Amino acid sequence: MKALDIHGRHAEDAFRNAAFAVVPLGSLEYHGPHSPLGTDFFLAQGFADLIDPGLNPLVYPAIPYTACPGKTGDYPGTISIDPAVFHRYLSDVLEGICRSGFRRIVLLNAHDGNIGASRTVAEEVTSRWKDASFLLINWWQLAAADAPEKLGFFQGTTGRGHGGPYEMSAVKAFRPDLVHVSEEDAELTPPPPLSPMPYVLVEGTPEGWAGYTGHIRQTSLQTGDWIVGEVTANMNALIANWLGRPAP
Repeated sequence: MKALDIHGRHAEDAFRNAAFAVVPLGSLEYHGPHSPLGTDFFLAQGFADLIDPGLNPLVYPAIPYTACPGKTGDYPGTISIDPAVFHRYLSDVLEGICRSGFRRIVLLNAHDGNIGASRTVAEEVTSRWKDASFLLINWWQLAAADAPEKLGFFQGTTGRGHGGPYEMSAVKAFRPDLVHVSEEDAELTPPPPLSPMPYVLVEGTPEGWAGYTGHIRQTSLQTGDWIVGEVTANMNALIANWLGRPAP
């Protein structure tokens, strides 16, 4: 069920009968000449709409405006919200959802810049609502990083990266009309990782970067269909396991 479709007379019953709420988190951000500005919005809303209805979700509309990093801020079309303003905004959204009666909320994220804010706000809101439980999902983490190479979808690249073939193949699965790689669009090779262990590196102008990165000619609908299928299956299993745990 979608929150936007609920009539006022039915709102209280809908809130009471749903098992959990879903807040998709997107952005309006440059993803390269080949990609829509709404890339993260389409992914967040698209995966939210693929949550198994048997799990009984109530899906809120995706948030389109958020804080964007400096490395995309100067590219055309990016709209970046001050991080402190976005923090307060998201806090108010989640506060309202809690006041509607929800204690289980999925934050379904499609924008790297939302990771810190969503975690911080969830910690803040649970300090007021002690019986609340937030599940933070970054869609791109729900498929094995090396699986597309092993399946032969990508050659010589993991495909990961902002505006790269992994992300844009997933967008193509939802909106095949909006991803177009032209001959003049440059292929970019990101530098090798600094370590096999997880780390965070923030740079204003990364190597192998032009507002996007990656070997974008490897973007394909076939790859996107596999990614979306894999992510959806793992996402629904994760949510089902979360719902199976006792409430706080």
